[in-house]
Amino acid sequence: MKTAIATVSIAGDLREKLAAIAAAGFDGVEIFENDFLAYDGSPREVGRMVRDYGLEISLFQPFRDFEGMPEPQRAKAFDRAERKFDLMGELGADLVLVCSNASPASLGGVDRAAQDFHELGVRAATRGIRVGYEALAWGRHVHDHRDAWEIVRRADHPNVGLILDSFHTLARKIDPETIRSIPGDRIFFVQLADAPKIDMDLLYWSRHFRNMPGEGDLDVFGFMRAVAATGYNGTLSLEIFNDQFRGGSPKFISVDGHRSLVYLMDRVRRAEPDIKIECIDMPDRIAVSGVEFVEFVEFAADEEEAAGIAALLRVLGFAHVRRHVSKDVDLWRQGGINIVINTEREGFAHASHIVHGMNVCDIGLKVEDAAATVERARALGAEPFDQPVGPGEMKIPAIRGLGGGVLHFIDDRSDLARIWDIEFRPVADKSVVRSTGLLRIDHLAQTMNYEEMLTSVLFYTSIFRTSKTPMVDVVDPAGLVRSQAIESDDGSLRITLNGAENRRTLAGHFIAERFGSAVQHLAFESSDIFATAEALTANGFKPLKISPNYYEDLAARLDLDESLIDRLRRAHILYDRDGKGEYFQLYSPGFGEGFFFEIVERRGGYGGYGAVNAPFRIAAQKRHMRPKGMPKY
Repeated sequence: MKTAIATVSIAGDLREKLAAIAAAGFDGVEIFENDFLAYDGSPREVGRMVRDYGLEISLFQPFRDFEGMPEPQRAKAFDRAERKFDLMGELGADLVLVCSNASPASLGGVDRAAQDFHELGVRAATRGIRVGYEALAWGRHVHDHRDAWEIVRRADHPNVGLILDSFHTLARKIDPETIRSIPGDRIFFVQLADAPKIDMDLLYWSRHFRNMPGEGDLDVFGFMRAVAATGYNGTLSLEIFNDQFRGGSPKFISVDGHRSLVYLMDRVRRAEPDIKIECIDMPDRIAVSGVEFVEFVEFAADEEEAAGIAALLRVLGFAHVRRHVSKDVDLWRQGGINIVINTEREGFAHASHIVHGMNVCDIGLKVEDAAATVERARALGAEPFDQPVGPGEMKIPAIRGLGGGVLHFIDDRSDLARIWDIEFRPVADKSVVRSTGLLRIDHLAQTMNYEEMLTSVLFYTSIFRTSKTPMVDVVDPAGLVRSQAIESDDGSLRITLNGAENRRTLAGHFIAERFGSAVQHLAFESSDIFATAEALTANGFKPLKISPNYYEDLAARLDLDESLIDRLRRAHILYDRDGKGEYFQLYSPGFGEGFFFEIVERRGGYGGYGAVNAPFRIAAQKRHMRPKGMPKY
């Protein structure tokens, strides 16, 4: 199927929009009339510009308040239509969207509307133009695609067809299965948009909160399955009204849009194997492999920073176990956790350090099939990562991740599983290291600007076999941070996404200081957090100090044994519970420009991340922040 996007969906002037749309891989574009009117160029020049970018004009829109009007408004509506047909002829567009009438003057009536569309079809046919009718969710008389289809059916003209829009159907809670009975050749165009579920006026919801398929809460997948079942094989287009997108990067929003369509049609193809669907062939979504989904986390650092990280890892109970055969790269390990510290003076890690300072530059994920992961990611618009391989190094499949980092993929199908034996040699760590019982990485936490969160959600859920949790508000004394988790069904993969709305928050400060989004903390799993806390103390670990007031409130708020409260207080451990289980959290102070470690224990079926404790943790972290001019460690 061909793909398109409406110009109203992204920021910029018309030329900037077309450049971004073409670069993202779309086949066509919906010319939104206001974008054309604001551009200083003739219709013929605009049409030529579209084609010069390798695009086609898939649709011209919108034509409003047409059907069912009394005289003299009816005659004037046809005159307006003829003028639009003239314009379309110069643009080189052959399909116009007519949305259902919202004017208070409209009279309604299926037969009256059908007669108007039949006449419009006759006029359009003389110009080689087709007319598509769309039911607006707030249309005065027609706000259901079933009524719009009945009008098109009764109009009975080959140049008049139906336009379907997922938002208008799903926002009205109309069963998308009703689409299956519509003949596919009578559907002229399909527009797709998702949205978060919000109880508000339909028009306002539509104009400000739409997003890409897969980024919201509407059943766009079910809608598209029904459309595919009709035999429709025309263009799939995105019509997105979103304040955030209007202020964002046209390039990145366009890439997200194309990714969302490719991902959606891949899902539909797999769900409807008996229907012939033209889409990019790619491997299925990739499952993480095993309990320890993170094979390694790599820090880019200079020598001073590396010494500080190593000192903290040592008190956390990590041992320095291996060193790279040819590079200044060290491996630290405890349980199933591999931490890599890279102090090379060339290569990707060094470049990342120059730009961002000390940071997590690389994450190695354990997957079922590393090559298939890269293949799927490429089909979804991700950029493969490659750099020269040095002596003793392996070629590891990788892509560029979010925030300028890299994702490497390890599997058990090849020598990739032996990376530590092949690329690294053992070292004798002469220091006495006491393990603290850390088992594996419970979750990674990535911090970003809020407007990047939808991109991140789509990136992870389209590539990996994961789903998103509901968004929650994390209260920072300086503002809100939006948080959403990406999880696999079995909980083996957990990534929390934290979107900062201003730089005064702890998350916002982290982004500002390191010039972009990145991993801000790693959460390690313990099976007994109190035993871990004792071992940490013996190693000289200094936990993040939590206010005593927190524990007084905890005792008043929850029916906990006083001895448990006392153990929590003495170890500076935070506590939460839900209907399934309990959650314990212990934090390191921050280092660098806001990075920190977390240690957690999950009991029972607790599935959250302790969001209720975030204000107290953040307040404590701000009290411990390094004053200006003080050493980093």
